[in-house]
Amino acid sequence: MVSEPNGPRPTLEAVAARAGVSRATVSRVVNGGAGVRAAVQERVRQAVTELGYVPNSAARSLVTRRTGAVAVVIAEPETRVFSDPFFGRQLRGISRELAAADTQLLLMFVEHRADYDRIGRYLSAGHVDGALMFSLHRDDPLPAMAERAGLPTVYGGRPGWASAGRGPRPLYVDTDNRGGARQAVRHLLGCGRRRIAVITGPLDQTSAVDRLDGYREALGTAEPDPRLIADGGFTAAGGERAMTELLDAAPDLDAVFVCSDLMANGALRTLRARGRRVPEEVAVVGYDDLEPAAWADPPLTTVRQDVEEMGRLMARLLLRLLDPGKAAEADAVELAPVITEARLVVRESG
Repeated sequence: MVSEPNGPRPTLEAVAARAGVSRATVSRVVNGGAGVRAAVQERVRQAVTELGYVPNSAARSLVTRRTGAVAVVIAEPETRVFSDPFFGRQLRGISRELAAADTQLLLMFVEHRADYDRIGRYLSAGHVDGALMFSLHRDDPLPAMAERAGLPTVYGGRPGWASAGRGPRPLYVDTDNRGGARQAVRHLLGCGRRRIAVITGPLDQTSAVDRLDGYREALGTAEPDPRLIADGGFTAAGGERAMTELLDAAPDLDAVFVCSDLMANGALRTLRARGRRVPEEVAVVGYDDLEPAAWADPPLTTVRQDVEEMGRLMARLLLRLLDPGKAAEADAVELAPVITEARLVVRESG
């Protein structure tokens, strides 16, 4: 019989009495310990279900040395995170994978430089079992904080911070940013475009650097015309501003590769305001293939990266890192960096 909602909570002793085993045996079963026969485990689980017993999380953590929680640290302000669908997709993949493993997600943002001290103290205090970090910048102190705390960590994006080449190789999940950028620019060249501009993200982030490098490689030049390069900061407003700069500096441009769909939507607004027809006068290709790409006017040709899957893979890598015993499972993810595929999706904008 399940306990009454307002009655006393069933205890470990009550479960032990019902299952006909010792309190220590119940504790081992509830906390995932070894050395208990399958038949005894089944009796204990049945008693837990019948009594409605809920393990005490604080007591469990004393036994397992685990908190059952993971910190997800995004090195961006909250306003940026909630205005860009990229972050929502990645968090959805992370959340679903952690929930399936009965692990809680703790979300942390970096609004100001002072937040790094707060985050560092929290991560080093044993409140979480591991961390997932993404949208890092070149001078970001977060990786060093995780390393000092001895905290298992998986990163979103290729490592680009100063200490990344020293010590053990960081675990990370990224997309083939260079390859995706090459596909975008080669597509524009194949459509007969010759004055192809690029709107980058912040060049202290490896994703932006890799996409710019792919643009250069597709054009076959290490030093493209500087008038054809502008930084849009990975925001819609930045895309509008960067497109204005490009049109002012190079009015004869006939195409633009924009390194995120959010910036591409901003660029399209500027092109409409300037009376430039898309794709007849200026072709536009974005990057991400999130919802705004299909809603754009005209629908956006873009490079698809599976952002939700990248989040899921980050979480799986961390869970595998936290529980090496699962290595024998057939679907266990390998403890190594993961690079996912990037694929061009052709629509009406270019």
